[in-house]
Amino acid sequence: MTQSVTLDALDRRLIHALQIDGRASFSRIATVLGAPERTVTRRYHRLRSALVVRVVGLVDSRRIGMLDWFVRIDCTPDAADAVTAALAQRDDTSWIAPLAGGTRLTCMVRTPVAGSDGGRPLFDHLLRTPGIRDFEAGCVLRPVAGVGGWAGRTSALDAPEQAALLGPTPEPSDGPEVLAAASGWGEAEARLAGELALDGRADVARLAALTGWSASTVRRRVAGLRAAGVLHFEVDVSPSHFGFPMEALLWLEVAPAALAEVTEALSRHAAVAFAAVTTGRVSVFAMVQCRDTSALYDYLAGELAALPGIGRVETALVQRRTKRAGPLLLPAMAERAQRFPARPTAHRVSHMRRPLSGAGGGVGG
Repeated sequence: MTQSVTLDALDRRLIHALQIDGRASFSRIATVLGAPERTVTRRYHRLRSALVVRVVGLVDSRRIGMLDWFVRIDCTPDAADAVTAALAQRDDTSWIAPLAGGTRLTCMVRTPVAGSDGGRPLFDHLLRTPGIRDFEAGCVLRPVAGVGGWAGRTSALDAPEQAALLGPTPEPSDGPEVLAAASGWGEAEARLAGELALDGRADVARLAALTGWSASTVRRRVAGLRAAGVLHFEVDVSPSHFGFPMEALLWLEVAPAALAEVTEALSRHAAVAFAAVTTGRVSVFAMVQCRDTSALYDYLAGELAALPGIGRVETALVQRRTKRAGPLLLPAMAERAQRFPARPTAHRVSHMRRPLSGAGGGVGG
């Protein structure tokens, strides 16, 4: 459970810097922030120890032959906690959130592409799980907003400071041939991604030990995967620490002719933490961060209402985030599930903890 921590100006500048380059050295960040390196280092470790901030490495599913899905699950009242706990332990789930006022929950799921030998899709497990009354899955066709981080936490640095952290366009040291081969994905890459999902700033020595590569190969491979768009780094931090404690999920029916205009507008809306075009009854899914219910109303009645081609809008408030972009660091949800030992469902959903191949998915926000 995260501690109560108030972010000051330096904390926010540090978080913005890490969003730009999650593996930038503390000395480089300190130079840009104009603060002592020791202070910057201490700030990050304090926030990470308090489970407020961490850097996570995320993999683009499409580039490793996987698919991302947003799934809505309707549970019986006695099964909701156990299903949520079981999903949270899986490597192929992220962004798990029970919804306020009911027994529904949402999550992002990563599966192999249809017809692959990557393992049985999670949906087969869901269909067999007692206590799940129904679920609906929409495949992510294209993220359209928030992939580089929610604007609410990427506004602390000015343009020159951001440019100093960005530096030149990353390119592997071995040249174009390494970049062309960067999309290759094997067991060593999966181990690398798994460790970076836990700690995006894991040191090279640890990554080398896990992969069996030399330190120079680790550096080269990470650079190649980043340059090829396979691997990127996000700062995992709750928007509540920035004064936006209310999270709403939106499902939008958008006319095909208006899809490009609507998604382009959503990418510029400050309230939108993430949005994607999906398959299913609705064509756009969005996560919205607000200060309170009045601010959510203003967004729905103002910026969103002004967009053309939107038919039906479904809105749900998030009760809490059980899991965000990265894997769980503490077995909090497993402990929560153990509070319900007398419920058959809690025992029978335990088979859902078996992970599919591939690292856990994630989105910006």
